[in-house]
Amino acid sequence: MTQNFGKLMKQAQKMQERMLELQQELAFKTVEATAGGGMITAVVNGKHELVSLKIEKEVVDPNDIDMLQDLIVAAVNEGVRKAQEMASEEMSKMTGGFNINLPGL
Repeated sequence: MTQNFGKLMKQAQKMQERMLELQQELAFKTVEATAGGGMITAVVNGKHELVSLKIEKEVVDPNDIDMLQDLIVAAVNEGVRKAQEMASEEMSKMTGGFNINLPGL
């Protein structure tokens, strides 16, 4: 039984190391999301951080700041959703489809 426990601990340690590697890899992977027919583009990395935001000048109307703000929020939220999905897919690959919901990923 001690031998099985030792194997299990080694496997857990390897998985933990792989998860740390995955977190580092995800920091360099990005997803792109748009709103307003491509007038706003948000790029979010695998750590769910906004990396860049592009706003086409045609969508900037000083008389309608509310619409611009709504489009920015929509693009960023979609980018974060896509980044979460990407991280989940990568985690699923690592765990062989075994669904694990771990904090930080």
